[in-house]
Amino acid sequence: MAEQTENRPSVTRSRLLSKRTAGWALGVPAALALLLFIASFLLDEPLRRMMERNINRDLKGYSVVLPKLHVELIGLALTLKGLTIRQDAHPEPPVAFFPAIKASIHWREIFSGKLVAEFRLDRPKLNINLQQLHNEAASKLSLQERGWQRALEDIYPLKINSLIIKDASVTYIDQDPSRPLVLSQLNLQAANIRNISLPDKVYPSSFHLDTVIFASGHGTIDGKANFLSEPLPAIKAALKLEKIPIDYFKPMLARSGFSVSGGVLGASGEVEYAPTVQVAHLKELHIHGMKIDYIHTRQTAAEEKKRAVLVGKTARKLTNRTELLVSADELNLTGCSLGFVNRAAKKPYRLFLSEADFQLSNLSNKFSRGPAKARLQGRFMGSGVTKVTGTFRPEVHGEDFDLYVRINTTRLTAMNDLLRTYGDFDVSAGSFSLVTELHVKDDRVSGYIKPFFKDMVVYDRRKDKGKPLAHQAYEMLVGGAAMILENRSQQQVATKVTISGPLNKPETSSWQIIVELVKNAFFKAILPKFEQQAVGGAGKK
Repeated sequence: MAEQTENRPSVTRSRLLSKRTAGWALGVPAALALLLFIASFLLDEPLRRMMERNINRDLKGYSVVLPKLHVELIGLALTLKGLTIRQDAHPEPPVAFFPAIKASIHWREIFSGKLVAEFRLDRPKLNINLQQLHNEAASKLSLQERGWQRALEDIYPLKINSLIIKDASVTYIDQDPSRPLVLSQLNLQAANIRNISLPDKVYPSSFHLDTVIFASGHGTIDGKANFLSEPLPAIKAALKLEKIPIDYFKPMLARSGFSVSGGVLGASGEVEYAPTVQVAHLKELHIHGMKIDYIHTRQTAAEEKKRAVLVGKTARKLTNRTELLVSADELNLTGCSLGFVNRAAKKPYRLFLSEADFQLSNLSNKFSRGPAKARLQGRFMGSGVTKVTGTFRPEVHGEDFDLYVRINTTRLTAMNDLLRTYGDFDVSAGSFSLVTELHVKDDRVSGYIKPFFKDMVVYDRRKDKGKPLAHQAYEMLVGGAAMILENRSQQQVATKVTISGPLNKPETSSWQIIVELVKNAFFKAILPKFEQQAVGGAGKK
C-alpha cells in the first residue's frame, strides 16, 4: 500500500506533463495560425497600394484600379477583387473588369519539385470597341513592350501553370453600340502550361474553351499546345461552331461593301500552328437563309481594284508557302439570296440569284490535293433556272479554272433596270437565257458567252404612253427590230461573244477575274451590240 501511495504523485506529474505538452503542441500552431490570419489582414492594404502602383508603373498605354486585395499567408494565396483595366486613349468602356482573381501555389506540382502558380478568374468581363482597336493598331509598341508580362509578375511572382476562367463575357462594339458582338458564359481551362508533365510530347499542354455566341450560337475549342515554344506558342486544336446568327457581322461586312441580313452559320475544323507547320483545315462550313448583296459605288471603285490585287497576291503567296496548308472539305450555302447592286450606274440596278444553293469542295492551296469543285444553282432574278459548275486548280503561275453557266427563261421584265441602264429601253414581256463557257490558264482566257432574248415586247402603248414621244419612237424601233431578228422557228434573238486573249489583270483573284469577264462581255458587249443590231434591223425594215 505504501508503495502504491508513493507512485501516485509521479503518475499525476507525468499526466500533467503530457497534457501540457499536448497543449503546447496544439496551442503553438493555433496561435501561429491566428497570428498569420491577423497579419494577412494587416498586410492587405499596404500590399494593395504597392501592387496597384507597380502595375501602373509597368504598363504602357493602360492603367489599372485595384479596390481590394486579400492575402492568405497560410496557403500563400492572393485574391484580387474588382481589378479594372482602362486604355489611356479611350478609357470608356474599361477594357477589362475582374470581380475576382485568385492566385496561389499549384500545390500538386510541389511533388514534382516545381514551384508554379495556379490562377482562377471568376466572371471576368472584357470590352473592346473599334476606337480602342484602331489605337492599339496605330501604336508603335509591341505587345511585349506594353508590359503585360511584368504586370502579371507584379500580381504573383510564380509563373502560371494552370489557368481556369469561369463564366466570362467578351463584348465587341464595332460601329453600332446597339448591336454588340457578345461571347457569354465563356469557360476556359488550360493545364500544364509550363510543360512540367509530359515534357517529351510535341504538345504537352491541354486546353478547352466553350462559349455562347451572340445569345443563340455556341462554340467549342478542344486542343493541345506547347506554350513555351519559340518564337511563338504552338497549338493544335479542333473548332466547332453552331447556330451563329450572321446578322451580327453586318457592320464589319459593310466596310467591305457587303449588305447582309438573316442567315445562320455552322462550321467545324482543325488548326495547327507551329514553327515548322501551319495547317488550317475547314471540315465543313454551312450557311442557311442568308441574303447578301455586294454594293458597288463610284466611291468604292478604287478600293475594289486595290482589294482585288491584294486578294490575288495573297492567294499566290499562300500557294507558294510549302509549310502552309489551307484546305476546306465542304462549303455549303442553302436557301440564300446572292446579289450585286450597282449604284455607280446612271440608273442603279440589282442582279440577284434567289433560292441559291452553293457547294464548294476540296478547296486547297496545294496542287497535289487535286482541283476544287464548285456547283451553284438557283433562280436568276427570281425566275431563271440557273446552274453553274466550275473546276478550280491551285496554280503557282496564275489562276487556273473552267467555268460553265446556263440560265434558262428569266422574265425580262425583272431585268428592266439593267436594260434601261445599258440599252435605254425597257420591256413589257419576254424572257432571257444565257450559256457561257470560260477557261483561264497561264494568264490567258478563252471561251464564249451567248445570251438569248425570246418573245420580247419592248413598246407597250398603254404602259409607255407617259414617256416622251421621241423615246416611244425609239422603243418602237427596238421592238420592231427584235421581231425581225427573231429566229422564225425558235422565236428568239441570239448573239454570241467570243472571249480570247491575255488577262488584263492576271494578278487578281479567280472571283475578280470571273466578275470582270462577265461584266466586260455582257454589259459592255452584248447589250450595246443588241441595241445596235435592233436599231440597224429596224432601219432595214
